[in-house]
Amino acid sequence: MNHQHKIMRRGNVPAYMQIVNILKEQIAEGKYLPGDRLPPESELCKRYQVSPMTVRRSINMLIDQKVVSTIQGSGTYVKGPDLDGVTFSLEEFSNIFKDTERTKVKIIDVQIIKAGSGAAKNLDLKIGDKTIVINRVLSRNGDPIIYHKDVTPLYGLFFKGRGSLKMGKLSIEAAVLSGEEADVLGTTQMSPAFRIEHVFYDLDDKPTSWGRFICRGDSIRFTTTIGINALR
Repeated sequence: MNHQHKIMRRGNVPAYMQIVNILKEQIAEGKYLPGDRLPPESELCKRYQVSPMTVRRSINMLIDQKVVSTIQGSGTYVKGPDLDGVTFSLEEFSNIFKDTERTKVKIIDVQIIKAGSGAAKNLDLKIGDKTIVINRVLSRNGDPIIYHKDVTPLYGLFFKGRGSLKMGKLSIEAAVLSGEEADVLGTTQMSPAFRIEHVFYDLDDKPTSWGRFICRGDSIRFTTTIGINALR
């Protein structure tokens, strides 16, 4: 047995986690391919000199991480990359707001207008109810990269329920910039962009804010990794 695949009895990493890491490394290296059966639990116990409980805990963790699946009476099998489980991180988008040294926010205008069908639907209002619309632009190093349009019920200024934000729903779609958006972002109309629509809810599950972030397509990207490397 290779020294790097021995279980270290001393150290901060428990034996079951060491076995998880070993098996994931072997899968990543191609020793076990999608559809291959892993060695039986009894063989793993013998190979790594651990108890059946330790091996079972390792296998259960691999199942939770969607690396393997089990078939009763047959064994444990390596799964292929699961596209259904892929998620894209908003970390790069979030970091723009956190970078207070390079990112500046400017309010373009604030208006009180009557709710149209979109605001009424997303904010649980009646068409014609008054809302506050705030338009902002976010610049990084002086370069405008995000145009934010936010709509809030006028009564939200005075009646906020229990106040704090409970949850939000986001949707992302590819778009092209309108003339207004292009002017704000200092680029040309029909340039590629991302539109991130949001609805935020308070602790009483009332929608308190609806709007969209219009991001220049050359200013942000969304990435993810599939397969075993995403789980290591």
